Amino acid sequence: MIQDMTLTFEGGPVGVLLIHGLGGTPVELKVVAKGLNKAGFTVHCCQLAGHCGTEEDLLATTWHDWFKSVEDALDRLRQQCTSIVVGGLSMGAVMALHVAAKHPNKLAGLTLFGPTLRYDGWSLPWYNFLLRVLIDTPIGRRFRFVEAFPFGIKDERIRKIIHAAMTSGNSSEAGLLGTPSLSIRELWRLNAAVMAELSTIKTRTLIIHAREDDIAGLSNAFTLQKELGGLVDVLVLDDSYHLVTIDRQRDLVIRRSAEFIAGLTKTATHPEPETVRAG
Repeated sequence: MIQDMTLTFEGGPVGVLLIHGLGGTPVELKVVAKGLNKAGFTVHCCQLAGHCGTEEDLLATTWHDWFKSVEDALDRLRQQCTSIVVGGLSMGAVMALHVAAKHPNKLAGLTLFGPTLRYDGWSLPWYNFLLRVLIDTPIGRRFRFVEAFPFGIKDERIRKIIHAAMTSGNSSEAGLLGTPSLSIRELWRLNAAVMAELSTIKTRTLIIHAREDDIAGLSNAFTLQKELGGLVDVLVLDDSYHLVTIDRQRDLVIRRSAEFIAGLTKTATHPEPETVRAG
């Protein structure tokens, strides 16, 4: 049974919609969501269709189903907020770009955390590219992308907590330990659609990406900076891995995002730096 893990933090008239990654959960955005809420924003972390359940639940959905979850959440948030910024982590960041392409007049801005157009981080095995060749074979269809050390996290204490949650069998807290190959193929299809849309996206964008991202290399941020049709701000983190929303520099992620959103929406907010517990 899929558990409802959506998170909502009521705040002011500016809304922030956050989208989790493939095989992930809204919990991976909770720290940033609470931080942005303290800065005065209404924040909603939506749950994508098929997520927070079993692999079978995820395999029963396509990227179009995931995007429908985002559109529904956006429409609900617009009913209570005067302006909306959409953001996401990893695949969620790519999904946010697709929102901007399809609904440009509904957004004030984009905040992209570790956007993943390509799995090209330093921790991935050299033979990773073979999945595209084998995806339509019996071996390829049975393949699972299993999370490996360092699990997207540089902070050792947080890594132990997340890894324990991932291996507990409860995907609602930390997502699936392994992502089935057919769901990865859905990500490829989403990425292909978004790549064709990049030049049409004029929405002001903030990209926050780790220099040492172990899952999606910094080249992903550079591609977006070059190809997007509007103004793009980029913050490169020097002490984090892929999961920038919970890693060592999460306070900087919150502060810079809050400043960016406030500047777009002309709201007065000055979040104080603080150490927020992950989880």
